[in-house]
Amino acid sequence: MSQHSGQRPAHAALDGDGHIASVVSSLPKLPPVIRYYDEFDDVIRSIASPDKAEAFRLLIYGRIHKLDFVRYPAAYGMLVKQLFLYLLGEGLHVASAFKAAGGATHFPVEEVEKLVGAGPHRISREWTIIRARDLPPDAYRFAKTLLRLLCAHRLCGWSPTYEEFVHSSLPGPASDAHAGVRSGDVFLSVDEEAAIVRHLDELVAALGSSAVSASSAETILDAGMLLCAYQFAMRPIQIAMLHMRNVRIWHDAPGGPPTVHLTFHMAKQRSNSKRRPLTRRVKREWAPVFVVLDKWRRLDGAAGNARFFNVQSIAEAGARIAALVRKLIGSDDRGSATDLRHTAAQRLVDAGASHEELAEFMGHSYVQTGLAYFRTSASHAERVNRALGASDVYRRVARIAHDRFISPKELTQLKGDQQIAGVPHGIPIAGIGACTSGQPACPYNPVTSCYGCRKFMPLHDKAMHEGVLASMREVVMFFEQSSRGDTRSPTYLQLQSTIAEIQAVIAELENEDQ
Repeated sequence: MSQHSGQRPAHAALDGDGHIASVVSSLPKLPPVIRYYDEFDDVIRSIASPDKAEAFRLLIYGRIHKLDFVRYPAAYGMLVKQLFLYLLGEGLHVASAFKAAGGATHFPVEEVEKLVGAGPHRISREWTIIRARDLPPDAYRFAKTLLRLLCAHRLCGWSPTYEEFVHSSLPGPASDAHAGVRSGDVFLSVDEEAAIVRHLDELVAALGSSAVSASSAETILDAGMLLCAYQFAMRPIQIAMLHMRNVRIWHDAPGGPPTVHLTFHMAKQRSNSKRRPLTRRVKREWAPVFVVLDKWRRLDGAAGNARFFNVQSIAEAGARIAALVRKLIGSDDRGSATDLRHTAAQRLVDAGASHEELAEFMGHSYVQTGLAYFRTSASHAERVNRALGASDVYRRVARIAHDRFISPKELTQLKGDQQIAGVPHGIPIAGIGACTSGQPACPYNPVTSCYGCRKFMPLHDKAMHEGVLASMREVVMFFEQSSRGDTRSPTYLQLQSTIAEIQAVIAELENEDQ
């Protein structure tokens, strides 16, 4: 039942008496002009006489996108126009509205007739059939938006009370938005990152050692965009929309190195209220790139509202970044701006950043968005290596604190309570040395707490301690393989310390032999 009464719109009689034609006739007429916001150029654009238009030509992020209605029967095309207007009215970005409306291309008119005519009581069956087709995500967005449109206007048995049902009970295709993160395919290797850093360093050195010709402008512009993507994980939209006024350059002291700050907005937010500005400081060694670019742009007469990198679209910014990275790393299919963004996020997590720090760096509204990076962080493997004593970074270099070495003969002559023995984590270990106070008087665990204790007298037998080291490493691997490997647990920390102390004893014995 329609919310509107009175005369039927002019398009009411399109396509006979089918469900689509009935819905279109019940919807309000399209306005004389449809307006949408062009974020890239910061202007309001309009579509004149939308009811008569054979296509909507939409300027989105610097590129023309065409929503063609000639391919649909008349009433179906009008329904797609109504759906596009409905999405804009909900506050959806024009790019998202375009994609959802474009999903209609995947549905023949007969299938949409069934979808519209199913009503809330038969929609589950029709949705199951649609799901089985394994269509692209935009197709399912179109179908669900169509049902929400019916809910909003109380048509075909639908009403606003079914909104939650449509949202939660009609699932789209199963997908994993973080599949590339989990597999590691989106991350650049250490060598590939080194190639990027080397390129930026060499470019800055060239800027300082010789006069740079105007013919180098494109090279430096590409390097500047690469720097933004690599250092700050900026998206192509944020890079392309960086304006002259968003780049601040100053010198803390006359003749001193320049300081460069960039300010850009959060992207891909559902609400404009969440699009707060983000400010980042360019690495001082790379600041000359922006100093030179700023000078050139101002000589060209670029004002504060001009785009800093002088690109005409987001697609151009992304393509130029990808082309440069692929040239540097020698790849044909890796190195997009998105890969740089994922790599920067993982680099931050591996360095020990918290969930809140990652969300702030990436411009995420919710800390949960970046959880996938923590699950795949290489720092977990590093912590395991640290516990195994296999990481050079975490190996102890200080001389172990202990009373003195004793010989096997001296050990056999000591009282039983001074000889150290134990079963740490189920592994029997004995004969590693002696305790000056006596093991019964020690409140700590035998073996695992002895190494590193000043009262410990290790046996002067390298092979013995190497055997203990191997046993401790077996314990570490047992915890890891049995999914008990919380590398921040007290057990892991104890094993890490014990292994480091054992290695120090072995190193001391090795130095004596040299």
